Amino acid sequence: MTIKERYEGVIRWFSENMPMAETELVYDTPYQLLVATILAAQCTDKRVNMTTPALFDKYPTPQHLAEAEPEEVFAYIKSISYPNNKARHLVNMAKMVVSEFGGEIPTDLDQLQRLPGVGRKTANVMGAVIFNKNVMPVDTHVFRVSARIGLSVNAKTPLQTEMQLTKHIPADLLPLAHHWLILHGRYVCMARKPHCDKCGVTDYCKYFAQNG
Repeated sequence: MTIKERYEGVIRWFSENMPMAETELVYDTPYQLLVATILAAQCTDKRVNMTTPALFDKYPTPQHLAEAEPEEVFAYIKSISYPNNKARHLVNMAKMVVSEFGGEIPTDLDQLQRLPGVGRKTANVMGAVIFNKNVMPVDTHVFRVSARIGLSVNAKTPLQTEMQLTKHIPADLLPLAHHWLILHGRYVCMARKPHCDKCGVTDYCKYFAQNG
């Protein structure tokens, strides 16, 4: 099977069986999504969604968060992974948003990556989910699933995976494909034991061909 055939088969199956796919993070504004995405690094969306209501109630805007001390924010996010670092990142991010961007979350991905706690993946999530940009965020699920299926070949870093996916997936499908791969990795192609018996793309999967 060629790489082109593999991509075509996977895209066709997801297009037919998961035409709608979106983030499981709960948010109302770009600010809320940015906060939730920063918190979601190495943490589950489920845990983040349990944490953010009280946090957003206390700090509804970047202006409110910018006036907080990290210790105060820590109290709201202590059940999240790496709460000390993330509390500092959130406060400093908010201060920069207020001081440099007039309290508005920047839509430019390079500017977004200047914010504390915001790397390429987080910036791409903002671009894909809320700013209508044709980008492919690569988290642990996307990285793993792409390698297992064979959509990425010998990719050692998330950036290498991103480059391969963006080369083969039509640009306008990238934001949707990001959610396809995340949800597939979260509920079917699990890290420890993939549920190949529940998978719809086994016909195109390199892992299944070798282990199925």
